[in-house]
Amino acid sequence: MARTKLTRYSLAYNSTNSRWELKNESTKDVVKKFKTKADAIKGGVLEKAVKEGSVRIKKRDGKIQEERTYPRNRDPRGSKG
Repeated sequence: MARTKLTRYSLAYNSTNSRWELKNESTKDVVKKFKTKADAIKGGVLEKAVKEGSVRIKKRDGKIQEERTYPRNRDPRGSKG
């Protein structure tokens, strides 16, 4: 069975408004804003916001820290991350 393409998101720091923003990479729309990065990644918050897709979690300097796929069984690679 062919898998549908996952929507890509990024979680990055916006220095203009001092917030972490979860954005849809295709539309550039902000899906959700967070005070801290910890608030964004704790307790399944990203999973609830994304539902289905891939999230690139970036460091404050903009470099990619990790990438997560939701739901986990949609991860295209047999990776731990």
